[in-house]
Amino acid sequence: MNKVHRASRALVLALALASCGGKKELQPEAGKSLPPAPVAVATPPTPTQLMTPEVQARPQRSDELLKQSQERRDDRFDLPPR
Repeated sequence: MNKVHRASRALVLALALASCGGKKELQPEAGKSLPPAPVAVATPPTPTQLMTPEVQARPQRSDELLKQSQERRDDRFDLPPR
């Protein structure tokens, strides 16, 4: 039982240390620069803009409910197995 308590304490300590990381503005590594700006944009995007996913990468959930069932159209390629 003592080993279980030691392991759980070590796990909790490791999680606590991992979760207390600093929050600061992202900067490129020393000697490196940000990716080049897209052709249509006058200024290069900031690191925060680069880290924010676009709508296509994370689409919003559709809460539209099916209000009435509709009969499916006939699909000539939906054949039974041989």
